[in-house]
Amino acid sequence: MFLKDYWYVAAWDYEISDKPLGRTVLGEPIVLYRKADGSPVALQDRCPHRQAPLSMGKVIGDELQCGYHGLRFNCEGACTAVPSQTRIPPNAKVKTYPVVERYRWIWIWMGDPAKADSSLITDYHWLESPEWRAKGDVIHVRCNWQLIIDNLLDLSHLAFVHTSTIGNIAVAAPSEFKVERKMESVTITLWMLDAPPPPSFLRTGRFPNHVNVDRWLITDYTPPGFVRINSGATEAGTGAPQGKRIGGVGFRNLDAITPETERTTHYFWAQAHDFAVNDPETTERVFLQVREAFLEDTAILEAQQKLIDLDPGAPIIHLAADAGGVEARRIVERLLKAQNNNTTPVGSTAIKAHV
Repeated sequence: MFLKDYWYVAAWDYEISDKPLGRTVLGEPIVLYRKADGSPVALQDRCPHRQAPLSMGKVIGDELQCGYHGLRFNCEGACTAVPSQTRIPPNAKVKTYPVVERYRWIWIWMGDPAKADSSLITDYHWLESPEWRAKGDVIHVRCNWQLIIDNLLDLSHLAFVHTSTIGNIAVAAPSEFKVERKMESVTITLWMLDAPPPPSFLRTGRFPNHVNVDRWLITDYTPPGFVRINSGATEAGTGAPQGKRIGGVGFRNLDAITPETERTTHYFWAQAHDFAVNDPETTERVFLQVREAFLEDTAILEAQQKLIDLDPGAPIIHLAADAGGVEARRIVERLLKAQNNNTTPVGSTAIKAHV
């Protein structure tokens, strides 16, 4: 079951061209391509003639030609030509989807087209801000999309899964972190004061002699699958908790989790940095470090899914560090219930939980 009336990321901008791209989103086959003016188009990836994928065809002008029998469809999904006959069947049409290109991503609306308001697209301006440099990728993960949200909202696993990249034992040390849930968002704030920097921070060269740092991790979640992580560090005792974040390093980890099926997910992500923004080598190094960390996560997530599939009813326990993920699942559960009942969800008042 998926939330339909939301924008989802369907592709990176560089993935879409005048060659059709097939991609499954929320269990629906989609074909994406660009018109002659460069604007993106999304159609159902299924020819109504013999159910062949339109993504195996080719773009002709602004239209898409099926690679099986040559039927052509315009951007509105209407068939405009049938090479083998002059008459076009009245039901020769395919479903269309609203699409918007923003923040270097192609966004698709999978629900009621009348509700597709582009102002509802989640803010990821760091992807194209001149004050930041960002590079990202998409990873195909063989697990349910909510397992990835659980992972991103669980900070404690960094100390064990990512010891060579973005984590160290300081993240898992007993500490007071704050989980704040509002109507449709969860924010998790964690400070690690006077702690050793993780390996990825040391590789930036901005913490000579391995000085201790004041490090922050502030994670924002909004449904269905959007996570933005504000992280960074400055030398310990220089005032970072009070807002004096001069020097040091600042990052934005930007994640858009798009379900492919109930058991597979498109994991769109990027890492932005606010230092050495004109140095491509720094951007590449930051990208590769985070990509390595996410591939470490992928191995865990896919192993989880295999065990869940073997025994879906197996009991699980929750730890304090799971609070953010638990709150995120409650939000999705409430929204799905409202969707199934065709009602507007009633939001709870803001809740602050200190765990």
